[in-house]
Amino acid sequence: MLAVVQGKDSGRLMEALTEIDMQSTMLASTGGFLREGNATILTVVEDDQVEKVLEVIRRTCHRREQLMTPIPPVVEPVDSYVTYPVKVEVGGAIIFVVNVERMERV
Repeated sequence: MLAVVQGKDSGRLMEALTEIDMQSTMLASTGGFLREGNATILTVVEDDQVEKVLEVIRRTCHRREQLMTPIPPVVEPVDSYVTYPVKVEVGGAIIFVVNVERMERV
């Protein structure tokens, strides 16, 4: 499984996965739209454990509203640029459940 989560939720998620004996690896990543810090969590999960891990992710990664000041466009005219903060929804998780043909631990 791969889960892309907001940086604020990553520590809590890693702790929660450790509590249920799931070994995971966290990679720092950056979101394209808001250009904020994310974390991509990689976990090897047996088929019968997928729902358990999904529940942990749902419990620890929450959506929230945040005020953001938009970054000026590089190619678009600056006169259409919004300079005041706007509310955006951040957080939650994007989860990919991928079948792996082979996994080795060395």
